[in-house]
Amino acid sequence: MSAEFTFSIKKTRFDEDYTPSDDTRLTTNFANLARGEHRRENLQKVLQMIDNRFNSLAHWDNPKADRYSVELEIISIEMNINSSAKQDVFPLIEILNTTIVDKVKNERIPGLSGNSFSSYVRDYDFSVLLLKHNQGRSEFQVPDQYGDLHGNLFKAAIHSADYKALFGKAPVICLSVSSNRTYHRTENHHPVLGTEYEQREFSLTDQYFGKMGMKVRYFMPAFATAPLAFYFIGDLLSDYSDLELISTISTMESFQKIYRPEIYNANSPASDCYQPTLKHQDYSLTRIVYDREERSRLAVEQGVFTEERFIKPYQDILGQWSAQFPA
Repeated sequence: MSAEFTFSIKKTRFDEDYTPSDDTRLTTNFANLARGEHRRENLQKVLQMIDNRFNSLAHWDNPKADRYSVELEIISIEMNINSSAKQDVFPLIEILNTTIVDKVKNERIPGLSGNSFSSYVRDYDFSVLLLKHNQGRSEFQVPDQYGDLHGNLFKAAIHSADYKALFGKAPVICLSVSSNRTYHRTENHHPVLGTEYEQREFSLTDQYFGKMGMKVRYFMPAFATAPLAFYFIGDLLSDYSDLELISTISTMESFQKIYRPEIYNANSPASDCYQPTLKHQDYSLTRIVYDREERSRLAVEQGVFTEERFIKPYQDILGQWSAQFPA
């Protein structure tokens, strides 16, 4: 069986009226915030957090710290499968896109795509494939070619004509640092990204994003309590404007304060030699309801869904397609 793969993109405004669609990837963090009794209040609060953080970092010519606001769109990338047997559509990736509103100049400024990252195939790789591969093993092992298919799917999606028509720059994905790695403060300091940290051994997530063609650097912005992991293609420091970088920091640091308050809403900043931990007790909670247990449970369910709907039915043609990419 042969097949042709193409990509299509949908945009959904993420604001106080956002409601997850029936076909959204339920483990997407912003969908978790937008359900239940407190959904509208949650959304209003997180959007205000993002705006406040943006203005604290973009402080020049901004005496009242109210010049800017950030608008968010959920970008859903679907894979269209046209095979000799049937046609199918699979929801592949969800990211966020930022737009900066300058209320002084009355201008809308393009921000960055990427930011958050949700992927069905990543759920399968981490929550299904890894567990099956290590059943009965005394030592943890990673399967051969682990992450290759996902990396090639991602690269094909962001180099597709549809993606390039919407976004002028490569995505930057901003995640939490790993709780099983130690990070060391360096002397390097960026005026927006802040103080750079380094680690001496890549985590499994770092290696996985490497298969997507992305490098990683770790920076702790001003007034933050922990470094963020920035995954990028090209040159993080020269390819993006200060306002673009601030849009990513303000968005993802705000989400991380909700998702991982033990790290990103701690009551004291990261030390020179820093190992993040979710067991840290000295932290503050935001007044935003977030179900972390649900997210972990649904990641497994979505991984099983991916195995049944995507991996098993198209395993042979996906393998042939992925093998065409250079190692």
